[in-house]
Formats: sequence, structure tokens, C-alpha cells
Amino acid sequence: MEKFTCFGRKLEHFCSKFVYFGQKLALFCKYSCRKLYCFNQFCQRLIWLLFRFLVVHVNPVWIQLCYLIVVSLVGYLALKLSKVRSTSFGPQDLDVFFTSVSATTVSSMSTVEMKVFSNTHLIIMTILMFVGGEIFVSMLGLQLARFRFPEKLHQCTDKRDSACTTINVNHTSTIYCSFESKIELGLATRPQLEQKRLEFEKLETNVENGVKSSDNDALRYHSIRSLTYVVLGYLLIIHVVGSGVVYLYISLVPSAIQALNRRGLEIQTFSVFTAVSSFTNCGFIPTNENMMVFKKNSGLLLLLMPQILMGNTLYPPCLLLVIWVLKKITKRAEFHFMLRNYRDMGYRHLLYVLTLPFWLTVFGFTLIQFILFCSMEWNSEAMEGLSLYQKLVGSLFQTVNSRHAGESVFDLSSSNSGTVRRNDVSLLLFSVELILILL
Repeated sequence: MEKFTCFGRKLEHFCSKFVYFGQKLALFCKYSCRKLYCFNQFCQRLIWLLFRFLVVHVNPVWIQLCYLIVVSLVGYLALKLSKVRSTSFGPQDLDVFFTSVSATTVSSMSTVEMKVFSNTHLIIMTILMFVGGEIFVSMLGLQLARFRFPEKLHQCTDKRDSACTTINVNHTSTIYCSFESKIELGLATRPQLEQKRLEFEKLETNVENGVKSSDNDALRYHSIRSLTYVVLGYLLIIHVVGSGVVYLYISLVPSAIQALNRRGLEIQTFSVFTAVSSFTNCGFIPTNENMMVFKKNSGLLLLLMPQILMGNTLYPPCLLLVIWVLKKITKRAEFHFMLRNYRDMGYRHLLYVLTLPFWLTVFGFTLIQFILFCSMEWNSEAMEGLSLYQKLVGSLFQTVNSRHAGESVFDLSSSNSGTVRRNDVSLLLFSVELILILL
């Protein structure tokens, strides 16, 4: 019995030690978690302050340059790690990097045939064109512009500030009334009242000006935030609808499906790739022949032309139209502020939307170049086998692309000698266009 008693005491002592150790361990974990939480909060605050410092003090050009370099490098690694379609030939590292940079900067220059790239490569290039497009980059610029406002505007405190300011105005009025009562009791003189009245009027004026300035900054901040969401929604809707109509057309037209099947291209990938490339005005097409394989598919060309224009010269008026519709539907003050102060929003795409040179560049030069192209290339070898309607649609598509995306529906190498003169005229028109925009 004594042995069992001694063993029970030792077991009880061990259990108490174990419980004590468990309590200490729990206390240590709780203390450590609190320290880690504080350290995490400190790191987040430090990163936020560093990011805000860079956004406010660094030139936006350098920020955009770093963004494009980082995206190009990430795109290069993704393209390099993906398997090519042909195992007999693989592009060199420099060719892959050049393709990544070309897709990111939407320049559509390539040293490798498109048939080399697999479906994974095309998806990666689609993402690069999307995140490197001018409208998407401008949306990021709007997002960064919000950080240049005072930090208090990043929280919804404008209503409370206005309320506090109103209280201050009422408080000064109450003090002034109490000072008048002192004169009636003989505790103050009339000159003192006049001096106090001037001081209170000056104080109320300063407070009211502060309210107006604070409200204006808050409204401008929220307008920029709303404009960011509007641009993002515009991007997503145009790409979804554009890809959908291209997919629907190819699915319903047997000649278009056969053209993709002969080249081993998937309809979904081709639809999204072409819609993104057209909207961002990149000009990449998954086929080696660009759009020449679809020169008889006038419906497809007509579907792509609005996307090309809505991603370039028609983007400002389309964006203002979207803002106007949202203002009519929501009645929000942010959209009203955008429409009345769109030139002061700091968004350069809204600067020239209502000027005469802008509309001349959208329609005037396109019409002139369309007439010149038809007059010089109507009977050329590039248009052989096309009907009157197909020639008109193809010429219009080629004209729109020569000023924007760079997609080609005709083999320009087979054009007659008038092509050289047409290109000279196009360069002259483009030079005049730049001068008019600068004016």
C-alpha cells in the first residue's frame, strides 16, 4: 500500500507540473501571438507609408516604367516555362523576351511565327496585352492618384468633419449672443462688441471656407474612386461582350471554324485573344496570316472595328456616355461632378473629348484615308476574288487598323505601286493629326 501511495503522490506531482507547464506554454503563446500581431500591424503600416511616399514623390513615368518592366519579366518567365506547340523548333530566350515586351507594350512586333505558340502561350499573351493596355494602365494611374490625397479622405469622415464644423459655427454664434447680453447688463462696452463681432465674422468665414474646401476635396476624391470603378467595369463589359460576339460568329460560320481547325486553334482562346488584342490596339492575331484568312468574313471584321475604336479614339466619348447614364440612374453627386469637371479630374483621356480636332481625327481622317485606299487599291491583286461588299468592309477595316490596332486583312506586299503613295499620305495625315491634338 505504501508503494501505491508513493506512486500516486509522484503521479499527482507530475500532473501538477504538467498542468503548470501547460499554463506557461499557453501564456507564452498568447504573449507571442500578441507580439506577432503588433509586429504585423507595424509592418503593414510601414509598407503603407513607404508605398504612399513613393506614389507622392516619385514621377509617375518611372512608376509606369517599372510596372511595364516587371510585367514583361513575369511574362517572359511564364512564356519560357510553357511548352511550345512544335517540338522541332523552340524560340530563343531573346525572342521570348521580345514577344513578352511586345505584348505588354501592345506593339505587336514579333520575331517568332504565331503557329509556334501553344494554347497556354496565347492565354499568357492575352493576359499581358490586357494588363499592359493603355486603358488598364490609366486605371491603375487613377488608383495611384487617390493616394495623393490626405490620408483622412481614405476613410468616410467627410460627413463627420462637416458636422463638427457646423457645430463650431453654431458655437461661435452662441458666444457672440452671450457677449451681447453682457452689454445689456453693463459688463461690456459697445466698442468691445464691435471688435468681437469682426473677430467672429472672420472666424465664421474661415470655417465656412474650410468646409467648402474639405467638401470639394472629399467629393473629388470619391469621384476619382468612382471613375476607377467605372473604367474597370467598362473594360470588363467590353471584353466579355466582344469575346462573346466573336465566339458566337465563329461558331455559326463554317468557313471561320474551318480556318481555325486547320491551324489547330481553339475557338474560345481565339475569341478572347482577338477581342483583347483589338480593344488594346495591339494587333496580335493567333494566325500567321493575321486577319487575311478572314477577309471574306465581313461580319467578323464589322464586329472587331467597334472594339478597336472603343479602345482608342472613341474611348473618351464612350466613357462620358457611361458616366452620364450612371448619373441618370443613380443620381450620385460623384457622377455629376465628373461631368461638370471632367477636365480637372486629372484623367488625360477626357481632355479633348469635345474639341473639333478630336472629332476630325476620329471621322475625318478615317474617311479621307478610306477614300484614298479604295481609289488606289480597288483593282489590286490583294482584292482579287472579293465582292463589292467585301471590298468595302475590308478597305474600311484596313483603314481603321492602319491608324489604330495594326491588324491587316490584305497582303500589302501584293498591293500596287500606289501603296507607297498611300503610306506617304497616311504619314502626312497622321502628322497633321498630332499637330491638331497638341493645339
